Amino acid sequence: MRDERTERRAARAEADPRGSSTRRDKRRHRSARTSRAPVRRPRVGVDFHTFDGIFQGSRSHLLGLYREAVTLAPDIDFVMLLDNPHRLVREHPEFAAPNVYPVRMRHLPGALRLGAQLSWHQWRDRLDLLHVQYRLPLLSTGPCACTIHDVLFETHPQYFSSAFVRWSRLASRAAARRADLLFTVSRFSQHALADAYGVPPSRIRVTYNAVDTARFHPGREGIEVPVRHGLAPGGYLCTLGRLEPRKNHLALVRAYAKLPKRGRPPLIIIGQPDFGYQQVYEEIEALKLRRQVRILSDIDDADLPSLLRHARLFVYPSWAEGFGMPVLEAMASGVPVVTSTTTSLPEVAGRAARLVSPDDDFALSSAIRQELMAGESYRRERIARGIQQARRFNWQSSATVLIEGFRRLLRRR
Repeated sequence: MRDERTERRAARAEADPRGSSTRRDKRRHRSARTSRAPVRRPRVGVDFHTFDGIFQGSRSHLLGLYREAVTLAPDIDFVMLLDNPHRLVREHPEFAAPNVYPVRMRHLPGALRLGAQLSWHQWRDRLDLLHVQYRLPLLSTGPCACTIHDVLFETHPQYFSSAFVRWSRLASRAAARRADLLFTVSRFSQHALADAYGVPPSRIRVTYNAVDTARFHPGREGIEVPVRHGLAPGGYLCTLGRLEPRKNHLALVRAYAKLPKRGRPPLIIIGQPDFGYQQVYEEIEALKLRRQVRILSDIDDADLPSLLRHARLFVYPSWAEGFGMPVLEAMASGVPVVTSTTTSLPEVAGRAARLVSPDDDFALSSAIRQELMAGESYRRERIARGIQQARRFNWQSSATVLIEGFRRLLRRR
């Protein structure tokens, strides 16, 4: 039998001098090349520069989303671009995973970061995809994914400076049309983005914000934090957000002034000064509330959950939000919530919060008073509803949407 096979091979080789041996050689050479060259892992770069800045929603979004994403996609290398990579790993050990590469991207003004810095990192770090927030690099050297959290500068331009509105409209329109992948954080923002820039809603994937329940949860943990700030646990009102006109702190201060003075708990405003913040201080002075209303602008991230957890009531009368993460964090912390009827806030709060029109100081004051006077059974019900509503949003689901989009694009390319 062996001789017959040998004769047949010899006959084929004689008929074709380059025959099967040549084909086998080629296959061997290809196999050798493949075994020598390791398969290149996809590299996704993430503009993480907001981690270096002030506490804000887009910062929490990146941290929560990518904590899950790096676990869901161990086959993808994530290159985190920020000015202080050592701090990221020290404060958030999840980013010490073997598929995460924190890379220093020196802090530069936005124009330089978008004009040259991000493009340079795309080239230098051999990125197969770059994920940015709101705006794309001006001269991208590769495919980009972009998360546009909101287009409030289109729908509510009165709450922003004219220069910011002009630049944001130009940059976001370009990002919506040029991005290889487009994400946003709520159904409200998805439809607002589609309407503003003529993008089909189906092209915009929703990666909802969520809450880190290891930090934001009910209980007595951290009770010493409000005490350290001179507050009685369970004995103060709380709001959270940058001091800017859109957050509607003026209405909150005026509504607070209408509460009966007897037994009125102090109001704590947690937030860093931003555009137009002076008006809030002036209103507090005008209404002689300096002793009852306190602005805490230097709260550490570690103390924030405890200050929320031990509030009697959380009030968030914002005019407009792309999502409204503080509402979710307060509900997850076991605190009843009063918030606005506008934009994305009903989507986030569901039926777990009391909703009030943000332009009605009297209605806001009445809602606060009713929540403060409510009995314990009603309060327990509100807390339970809030916790249940907060559980509907989770980072793992959002990270799954993100990674599915990345994989689809990387396969196509």
